[in-house]
Amino acid sequence: MLPKWFDKWNKDNPTNIFGPAILVGVAGGAIFAAAMVVAWGNPAQTASLQTGPRGTGMSVPEFNVVRTLPDPTIEDYYTEEPYVPEGGEELAGDIYENVQVLGALTDDNFNRVMAAMTQWVSPEEGCAYCHGDGDLETYGEDTLYTKVVARRMIEMTQNINENWDGHVNAEKQVGVNCYTCHRGENVPSEIWFKISPVNASAEGWTANQNRATSLSQSTSLPSDALEKYLLDGETIAVHSLESREAGVPGGEDYASIQDAERTYSLMNYFANSLGVNCVFCHNSRAFNDGSQVTPQWSTASLGIVMVQELNNDYLVPLAETYPEERLGPIYADAPKAACKTCHKGYQQPMQGMNVIADWPELATTETPVYE
Repeated sequence: MLPKWFDKWNKDNPTNIFGPAILVGVAGGAIFAAAMVVAWGNPAQTASLQTGPRGTGMSVPEFNVVRTLPDPTIEDYYTEEPYVPEGGEELAGDIYENVQVLGALTDDNFNRVMAAMTQWVSPEEGCAYCHGDGDLETYGEDTLYTKVVARRMIEMTQNINENWDGHVNAEKQVGVNCYTCHRGENVPSEIWFKISPVNASAEGWTANQNRATSLSQSTSLPSDALEKYLLDGETIAVHSLESREAGVPGGEDYASIQDAERTYSLMNYFANSLGVNCVFCHNSRAFNDGSQVTPQWSTASLGIVMVQELNNDYLVPLAETYPEERLGPIYADAPKAACKTCHKGYQQPMQGMNVIADWPELATTETPVYE
């Protein structure tokens, strides 16, 4: 194809073309990668929330691709502006039978709240989830347990918004409604039941740990931390810094090594529930000093007391109302709430969306204020 002299010259004068080709390829790849970083952003770039003085390591770093990723359940959130009463409207309690909680609402707002609850809790089943398959004449009956539970959950939601403002609205108005926990599901995710002891071959303390469970966050830490701290109200504490502490393990006001392990289990649960690390609430150089904590510590402390109240006053008493299949698999106990039930891995539920602005009916046990 080519002249013989050209072929002979190439044979006598070989040239390495692979080196330059590799160099050009590497340079081209680097330029392409740089262009993609400029165009789309650095996937390894992080942002840090500083929670304490500089130089103490007190920050919560997050990859931007994770930090800016929206909660996938937000796009399915249903809301509707209220109908501002003009005065003189007939009230739901006068129109419908057995309206025990929302009877002071106008007919339009009552039906608006009912429609929203359907979308938040039972979008597939619709109204029949609480009211059955009968006609409107039967809607006043308490035949289904779901209606009885829903009524109590409305009262619980009103209590949270009315009395726990210091936790729920610590930074700005956020509030809670049914969707905060349910996210379109009949049963909220991240509920919990009693499961300890988890080691039937052991007695005493060791029976509560060394088995990876969902309540221990798949670690060997104790699996009864939520039960002891968010239900029974035991004191959250770790062992003293002293090598020998006066007192008897298991006695009152004595923080044993076992209490410390259970506390670590709860703190691990906290971190996973909010997607943060220890210094979100604690000072990295003085974990034991309550006077050096961050403002988030106070918010979390209020949350602990709030969850204790919700479990003991609202959720646990419903055990007699639920059917067998809705109770715990070991102790037949009622489903209970904890931090992750609302937060779902985010610092704020639904990433800080104000879910109460359109629902003043769920913000108070008094007559709602419409603006």
